[in-house]
Amino acid sequence: MSSIAVVTDSDAGLPPELVERYAIRVVPINIQFDQETLRSGVDIDDAALFARVDREGKLPSTSAPSPGAFKDAFDAAFAGGAEALVCVCVSSEISATYQSALTARDLMPERQVAVLDSRTVSMGQGFMALAAAEQASRGAALPQVVAMAESVGARTFVYGALATLKYLAMSGRVGHVAAGFGNLMNVKPIVTLKEGKLEMLERVRSRQRSLARLTELVQECVDGGELEQLAVVHAVAPDEAVAFQRALCSTVACPDTVVFTEFTPGLSVHTGAGLIAVAGVKRLGQ
Repeated sequence: MSSIAVVTDSDAGLPPELVERYAIRVVPINIQFDQETLRSGVDIDDAALFARVDREGKLPSTSAPSPGAFKDAFDAAFAGGAEALVCVCVSSEISATYQSALTARDLMPERQVAVLDSRTVSMGQGFMALAAAEQASRGAALPQVVAMAESVGARTFVYGALATLKYLAMSGRVGHVAAGFGNLMNVKPIVTLKEGKLEMLERVRSRQRSLARLTELVQECVDGGELEQLAVVHAVAPDEAVAFQRALCSTVACPDTVVFTEFTPGLSVHTGAGLIAVAGVKRLGQ
């Protein structure tokens, strides 16, 4: 085992096989249905989330893990033999998760704990955690592990195509009139991360065009260079995501291994079922 452990939160969207391979500890985001609290990735996944939303006709709220939840994960890592750890958190612009992890760190001043604000979501964040774990497995010291995670974060992009405006309307993030207009006109929003915030980038007129636009955006990011890492992410749309991945990799030079994963309830509750997203890391030096 590496002497440096890696911790992240469930918004990173890391597939279970990668979590296990790199011994990454994942602290769940909380999903709150009235008085019932469910842990993302433990008690509820995207399919169960949207089945319940459609059944009950309302969205749950989400909340950051408590400092205690992070401290438990940190304590477990040190008890398992770690001498230091890196915690990679979902963007502080959209969640209090980073602040919770900082509070947990401050509860153990005698320990070496580096807490990073990824400034991104999903596999943008996940690739940072994986980079930290890979660097740690090579015996790197804590500053080098942190530097590699931050380097990957600086080269990461995330774009997503929403299937509907319904869930944004339910969450109050767009007005019902705007959502109704969008559905009537078959408008499909494209979202991205800007300065750590999930923002509307464009509106296109069909699902097919929105997915084609994702491919174009990846091409623009790569700009003749190479992708070091790539992930295709979905919210209860696995078949469509597989088809998108095939189309994308027939146009863009993809890495030999493409991560395929779910968006996870802490994020998908805001964007809705049917989301297809892509996260990539441009090769260093481009």
